[in-house]
Amino acid sequence: MRDIQLQRNALGRLMYTDTEGTKHAGVVPVHAFPISAPAEGVALVSADGHELAWIDNLNQLSGNTRQLVEEELASREFIPEIKQLLQVSTFATPSIWTVETDRGHTSFILKGEDDIRRLNQDSLLIADSNSIHFLIRDIQLLNKHSRKLLDRFL
Repeated sequence: MRDIQLQRNALGRLMYTDTEGTKHAGVVPVHAFPISAPAEGVALVSADGHELAWIDNLNQLSGNTRQLVEEELASREFIPEIKQLLQVSTFATPSIWTVETDRGHTSFILKGEDDIRRLNQDSLLIADSNSIHFLIRDIQLLNKHSRKLLDRFL
């Protein structure tokens, strides 16, 4: 695969140069499957929403280009991963959950059990009252206390 020609312009926006040499300012990388395949299937989309390039796997990109794509994706996608449930205020909803995530300690309000969505047998996506999504990648990797608290809501 030919490396994607990508750089930041003077305004800090991504600029993609296609195979004909045309420069496209303000391109945005978009994951096809941000949770299940975070390194695979990324489209570079123009400011008007047209796909300009497809990246099968981020590992195929050179270091600098990959870094630009990953930085842009990180600034757009915010899905903290829950590592541990510390406590819940009540087993009825709404309830306040206090959790440890890959981005630190936080609390959020769970409005209802239907805000917990099963992605597959072991993964959950939880939406808080502000529509921020939290990921539990693998329920089995949670400690016993966390699983016990979570079982009350599933």
